[in-house]
Amino acid sequence: MEDHIRSILKALGENPDREGLKKTPSRVSEALTFLTRGYRMDPEKVINDALFTEEYEEMIVQKDIDFFSLCEHHLLPFFGKAHVAYIPRHKIVGVSKLARLVDIYARRLQVQERLTNQIATTMMEKLDPLGVAVVIEAQHLCMRMRGVEKQNSVIVTSTLLGVFRSRQETRSEFMNLIRQKS
Repeated sequence: MEDHIRSILKALGENPDREGLKKTPSRVSEALTFLTRGYRMDPEKVINDALFTEEYEEMIVQKDIDFFSLCEHHLLPFFGKAHVAYIPRHKIVGVSKLARLVDIYARRLQVQERLTNQIATTMMEKLDPLGVAVVIEAQHLCMRMRGVEKQNSVIVTSTLLGVFRSRQETRSEFMNLIRQKS
């Protein structure tokens, strides 16, 4: 990867051998490896290690989960908050695992729409809940730094599955809960 980064620096008109750039190929390689560590993480293993039988069938919401990702179109960051909810069907998952699941998928080259859907569908498949809801609010540097250069835009995506899709009152409860300030 470092040789490719050196080539990119040259193509930009830079001298990769100058003092300030000499270690840049190594630093960029390490940074990209860290920022895409989700490829080396298994969502199934994270969830399966923390499933517990519990007679609880009410909504569980974890909101304001910070995340950082890289847009697959420009390799520029997008970041924001994820809000995740599910209604268990006799199986709950350790609450830290919801945030970890967000991180696993966010730490890959992404588009926000896929990220939202991957979190929700993985939860639906692995937890077999009555329903899952995921809302992501994000700021995209590809929109702020280049292209349309809209500084204050926020992209909101949602995936609603099971009772969150079929029952308006359940969906409304979730939306009200994530709007409330902590």
